[in-house]
Amino acid sequence: MPGGRPRAFDPEAALDRALEVFWRQGYEGTAISDLTAAMGINRPSLYAAFGNKEELFRKVFDRYVDGPGGYAARALEALRAREVVERLVYGAIELTAGPATPRGCLSVRCAQPGGPETDQVRDEVVARRRAGEVALAARLTRAQEDGDLPAGCDPADLARLVILLTDGIAVQAAGGASRDELLRAAEVALRNWPSER
Repeated sequence: MPGGRPRAFDPEAALDRALEVFWRQGYEGTAISDLTAAMGINRPSLYAAFGNKEELFRKVFDRYVDGPGGYAARALEALRAREVVERLVYGAIELTAGPATPRGCLSVRCAQPGGPETDQVRDEVVARRRAGEVALAARLTRAQEDGDLPAGCDPADLARLVILLTDGIAVQAAGGASRDELLRAAEVALRNWPSER
């Protein structure tokens, strides 16, 4: 018979609640007391189940990337370059301004410079965001090789442009822009996407 008392809380539900707190407040703006209140557990239980704040954030960030932010990886599987970009742009709008999620983007919020105690978390978030941009550039390079993008385009520059657009969507959503406003802006931006040959 295993020793110790069983956990009196659901770790998966607790992680979901921690995700929402970090998403709304960012890493630096979130205190342990915010997390324990939202998760319905005390500090010792939090530390025993999830480690310190930084370790908890890493678990939460994985959950975010695989869950609400998972649209980004799935977008790369689209058949055409324009569809990849549309899925990224419209996915960003749903993620950051949809009715079921907090405003803004956890990744964008936590990539902002903070105090020295946040450097490791910020560096990890920035590195993961950079990996996403590299993956998008690689996907657009394949599209160009397949004749789905004009030869004169630079896939790395296009990937950076798409990231600028999706990050801008997140910032605008956090600032109160409506879903409809973001959709209209996205339509304008997508009109300038390079046409295939």
